[in-house]
Amino acid sequence: MIQETIGRIEDKIKKTKLMHEENKDELLHLVAELKSEITELSKTHPEQAESIAGFADLSAHEAVRDVKNPHLSELSTEGLLASVREFEQSHPRLVNIVNVISNTLSNMGI
Repeated sequence: MIQETIGRIEDKIKKTKLMHEENKDELLHLVAELKSEITELSKTHPEQAESIAGFADLSAHEAVRDVKNPHLSELSTEGLLASVREFEQSHPRLVNIVNVISNTLSNMGI
């Protein structure tokens, strides 16, 4: 399920015409890192890994929508950040990647 979710995120980013290619490349690189970290986390915390993947999918969906809804974008990003908060000590790289993704989306005006 996590692999499918990450695959959907990658497809959404690749297909959007609303982002510059450099932004797409940056996000795809971050998603690849996220995929690696979530896959590792799923071995010990499968439900939490699913939640992180789900919020990442929602954030990607909001990022590539034709008609932006700032409130929904904010909620999806907040959910993504909250889903990794408990792993700050045990999985700092995962938390860092999610923070970078959130900041990248924010800097793009998403």
